[in-house]
Amino acid sequence: MPTTVCSRAARALLVALTAACFSAPLAALAAAPPQRTPLTHEKLWMMKRVGAPTVSPDGQWVVYSVLEPSYEADKEVSDLWVAAADGSSPPRRLTHTRAAEKGVVWSPDSRAIAFSTRREGDEADQIYILDLAGGGEARRVTSLSTGAQHPQWRPDGKAILFESLVYPNAFDDEANRKIAAERKARKYNVRAYEHFPVRYWNQWLDDRRPTLLVETLEEGAVAKDILSPTVFARGEGFDGAAQGESPASLSALWSPDGREIVFAATTERWNAAFAHVGYRLYRMPAEGGAEPVAVSPASGGYAEATFAPDGHSLFFKYAPQDAEIYHLARLLRVNWPAGGEPALVTRDFDHEVSAYAVTADSRSAYLLVPESGRANLWRVASAGGTPARVIANEVGGYTALAIARKARNPVMVGSYGSSVSPAEVVRIDAASGRYTNLTHVDTAAAAAIDWQPPQHFTFTSARGRTIHSMVVTPPAFDAGRKYPLLLLIHGGPAGYDQDQIGLRWNYHLLGAPGYVVLTVDYTGSTSFGEKFAQAIKLDPLKTPGDEVNQAVDEALKRYAFIDGTRMCALGASYGGHMVNWLEATTTRFRCIVSHAGEVDLTTQWGESDFNYGRELANGGPPWEGNPIWREQSAINYAAHWQTPMLLSIGERDYRVPIGNTLENWSTLQRMHVPSRLLVWPDAWHWILKPEDSRHFYEEVHAWLAKYLKDEAPAGGAAH
Repeated sequence: MPTTVCSRAARALLVALTAACFSAPLAALAAAPPQRTPLTHEKLWMMKRVGAPTVSPDGQWVVYSVLEPSYEADKEVSDLWVAAADGSSPPRRLTHTRAAEKGVVWSPDSRAIAFSTRREGDEADQIYILDLAGGGEARRVTSLSTGAQHPQWRPDGKAILFESLVYPNAFDDEANRKIAAERKARKYNVRAYEHFPVRYWNQWLDDRRPTLLVETLEEGAVAKDILSPTVFARGEGFDGAAQGESPASLSALWSPDGREIVFAATTERWNAAFAHVGYRLYRMPAEGGAEPVAVSPASGGYAEATFAPDGHSLFFKYAPQDAEIYHLARLLRVNWPAGGEPALVTRDFDHEVSAYAVTADSRSAYLLVPESGRANLWRVASAGGTPARVIANEVGGYTALAIARKARNPVMVGSYGSSVSPAEVVRIDAASGRYTNLTHVDTAAAAAIDWQPPQHFTFTSARGRTIHSMVVTPPAFDAGRKYPLLLLIHGGPAGYDQDQIGLRWNYHLLGAPGYVVLTVDYTGSTSFGEKFAQAIKLDPLKTPGDEVNQAVDEALKRYAFIDGTRMCALGASYGGHMVNWLEATTTRFRCIVSHAGEVDLTTQWGESDFNYGRELANGGPPWEGNPIWREQSAINYAAHWQTPMLLSIGERDYRVPIGNTLENWSTLQRMHVPSRLLVWPDAWHWILKPEDSRHFYEEVHAWLAKYLKDEAPAGGAAH
């Protein structure tokens, strides 16, 4: 387990705190630390949230964001802070605005940062530059009606590359403004489509597409759109790649000499209804005027491209697309500027790489690798080889990684946290396997909470697979007592349970009233090898359902403090699918909580914002007769439903649309099963508004108390 080293800044802080208390009675100073108290929604939600660090090229400074939450939307604040990378001085605040600064990048000379944000008077997000060396306020660089995001400095520091969403055949801002005004003036309101997809997560898609613009930093310079005028970008199938919750980004970067731009895009957007949408990396002149050319001919998923500091290699993560439902994204490298066939960097490595960073000498790359709920640090030669584990964490792990590209001595920073310690910015010493905290934003608040890290265990399933699980105990835990059990099932299924703090389904907050929480990484979960994740194909619910039940059996054998007569199953997204399946296949749970869960595979195929992947998982489209569509749909076993269910759904959820929840609700009511329905008009796939979140936990805890707190199941319920 890594050791936190007390930095000079932390020691100075300790001295200052001691001096501030010089007038306190000695008895008070010698008193025992205050008693730790259980986690509440307020304590969880109001913790400040430290963003991922960005290290300056010279390795001297680290910039990161700090979100100061509030239950009142107009009082939430997010600002940038800077800290010395060696911990020699305390962090200081750089910005004092409500709007968040996004996509922070350092200038090549380590004197300034660029970011996107929307400040007073802006129509949309714009690019700003803040001179840290010279001081003063941030200077707005762009003024586009369509906005500007994802800034990238040219290697000479004299221009900025960025993205914007623009209308078809609009090659400058005047043309975009004209189209927007014409559409606003229309007397009718309609969305019209001729191709799939039409929605993504929580928004309806329109005909705007991402483009790339370059703007020099001289006074009065105008941004130049280098991509929209190309035949490539005018093609119907052109689009960027989805980046998390954002539907399209080109993830562009400058070539080392500043003469070219590299980006990821597709020309197959309209394939989404019946095939994979393949992406490629492309290169084009930074001045525009020429068509993009593919860097690599292989179609698939590309992510996190970056150039080695020496400029001789382009690294990226790549996952092929075929009849499998999942592939590991492996780290590849292409010689630059020659191009050619990519070389595999992470050889003989059946692990996910969640993040990576290339060392300043370009000889190695460090990798963040999820392993059984933790996130560990590995290293591999840039030329390729078998990675070696550098740091293995017993609790939590690293959630972000960055390396200074021009530092004289190695400088590696990251974020480190766990389910009982909010993420903080740290400096990592790979040689010693230790890290030093550069921030202590939430350490005091976390130390005052009565919570413990998860207990891990594995077992062999009926199918001979090794299944990883975690057990989280409640506050004031007494191993001699008996506690009800909450089986919490993660979403995905291509995901896993992490030893990290979460807001949507927080282990400790769910268990705070006195419940033990059990998590299970069932078949289909990631971070346990490619085959394990692929094995859910043609078996979307049955085997995973068997495994979570087997995990419950194993936990009851191992932990005498679990009361097997008082149990509830909870899940959201695929976890919601799974608890709906448990409703259909077992009566061992006293109650069930299902958020955003499918109940009918066919309904989910037809309503969701993507469908081809579901066909691969279930053996073809619904009409081709594969029995999986019926045999593993919970609604087809409604005659056996009897476990009380709390249903929850965001009205703006287009990933698991409300139709599935309404089908579930209608079935429960038809079968006279005690049930309660929560519809969140302002929520989508996740409940993110603070007061909605607080009430969600109140509803869940009331439901759990109703069925788990008494020694006999309660009879009757609101219908």
